[in-house]
Amino acid sequence: MSIVIIGGNERMERQYEEICRGYGCTAKVFTKESGALKRKIGSPDMLICFTKTVSHKMMNAARAECRKGGFPMVACHSSSGTALEELLKEKTGARGKA
Repeated sequence: MSIVIIGGNERMERQYEEICRGYGCTAKVFTKESGALKRKIGSPDMLICFTKTVSHKMMNAARAECRKGGFPMVACHSSSGTALEELLKEKTGARGKA
């Protein structure tokens, strides 16, 4: 499963990727908007948006790409690693690495 994460904390980018890898997912993480987001997103299976730490402009661009690409967007207020793990447990039905 491929996942794109927008928002979150810059210092946690690697942790987000490792958490996703533990659930058998590949992840692209964009904590800040740099250039055209729509070219970088691609066509993932799911887009996760950490709403507390993302700009409205970036959120709107991601929402538009979700509509065009037909993939789901999941909003999560907290950008913690635990919140990401809980979200992945719910959506993938898998257990992460201990």
